[in-house]
Amino acid sequence: MNFKMIGYLTAKIMLIGAAMLVPPLIVSFIYHDGCHIPFLITIAVFLLLSIPGFIKPKKTHMFAKDGLMIVVLAWIVFSAVGALPFYLSREIPSYIDCLFETVSGFTTTGSSILTEVEHISKSLLFWRSFTHWIGGMGVLVFAMAIFSGKDAKTTHIMRAEMPGPTLGKLASKWQFSVRILYGMYAFLTFVEFIMLLFGGMNVFDSLVHSFGTAGTGGFSVKNISIGYYKSPYIQYTIAVFMMLFGINFNIYYLLLVKKFQKVKANSELKTYLTIIVVATVVIMLNIYKIYNGFEMALRQAFFQVASTVTTTGYATANFDLWPQLSRTIIFILMFVGGCAGSTGGGLKVLRVSVLVKSALSAVRKSVSPKRVLTIKNDGRTIDGNEVEGVVTYFVCYVVFMFASLIVLSLDSIDLETALTAVVTTINNIGPGLGKMIGPAGNFHDMSVLSKIVLSIDMLAGRLELYPVLMLFMPEIWKR
Repeated sequence: MNFKMIGYLTAKIMLIGAAMLVPPLIVSFIYHDGCHIPFLITIAVFLLLSIPGFIKPKKTHMFAKDGLMIVVLAWIVFSAVGALPFYLSREIPSYIDCLFETVSGFTTTGSSILTEVEHISKSLLFWRSFTHWIGGMGVLVFAMAIFSGKDAKTTHIMRAEMPGPTLGKLASKWQFSVRILYGMYAFLTFVEFIMLLFGGMNVFDSLVHSFGTAGTGGFSVKNISIGYYKSPYIQYTIAVFMMLFGINFNIYYLLLVKKFQKVKANSELKTYLTIIVVATVVIMLNIYKIYNGFEMALRQAFFQVASTVTTTGYATANFDLWPQLSRTIIFILMFVGGCAGSTGGGLKVLRVSVLVKSALSAVRKSVSPKRVLTIKNDGRTIDGNEVEGVVTYFVCYVVFMFASLIVLSLDSIDLETALTAVVTTINNIGPGLGKMIGPAGNFHDMSVLSKIVLSIDMLAGRLELYPVLMLFMPEIWKR
């Protein structure tokens, strides 16, 4: 481990933290909500932490584990310091609650401890949703788009932060690749913002909900989320954009360079869209009698399916009151998640597809032991190392999930609440099932221990486990 290089790059990234707080500071001045002092203090803290970033170490070599360490340390510090505006303003009195809310923001989870979100100052609500937008594509991806650096070092960091089992460049250099990604990300966010304005949302609400949709985060400025807006246009617009942000951004690049045949042949995209269509139709037929109308049932089903499979967490209805079949489908979708390379969380459609194909291959192999079987994706044979990587990740995922569930059981929470709390946080979704943490509830009444564990789950889920698990390995701390 090159600890000096890790400290140098982590400190350098703190400058991004200071810059990120400028927009909410401006919002505070616009609305005169009195939160400018907490934001200024937090900016000062980030700047102090960035001082070591001006002293470059002599040895600049980096390995994969150094990249993992930089990512996990940067996310922990960003969350810990980013919680200060909430705490210093005293609008959220408990620092653990502030930390939970901030981690939920940066990891684009959307789980909240706020019981009356509409009583929070505008600038704090803006900061809360802005963390979604930054965290959606990645805090360090944003940093890489601004800072220059050697491509080998950038690769280690990108591999640790970018979601999905595979990682590919769009351009010859990583810095150009992430700029292309952020360009497309910002463009789609802007288009949604304009469309919401046309739907009658005010400027502030349109902006923060665009941030929440783009990052597939789900923080709203209304107590009943998107259900507050009775407009079918707004609900359909947000649902469609949630679905769009759950698609691998490489697909948009292929469309941009007119490689339509590759888009058409992409099996993950086909599977993702098929899941959304099938789940929407089944739930719509299941809840049709509740809403007494085809359009209303279709809208509610489509919105909640798009929100869950992309792990956004917005809601237009209390789906916890839906029939058991619909609730079961929603629970299953919590695990699936969006596509690899999207802002969505969960296992990712590609991993689920590989796991299913691997299981079917193993069954066929048991019937015909001498048969040579291969697993393919987009016409390409997936080698054994890739399959092993997906299976290993899934095993770590299950172990991490059950370990968290055991700790939560110490709070004497009912099984449904505890299980869905872990599932919804580790998959970065937001609401769970049950009265306590369902779409109409929140995480406010959970204990400090549970909030800390769930905060770790959110970070682990967003960083795809390995960077967080690495912290608990003694050998990783050796030079």
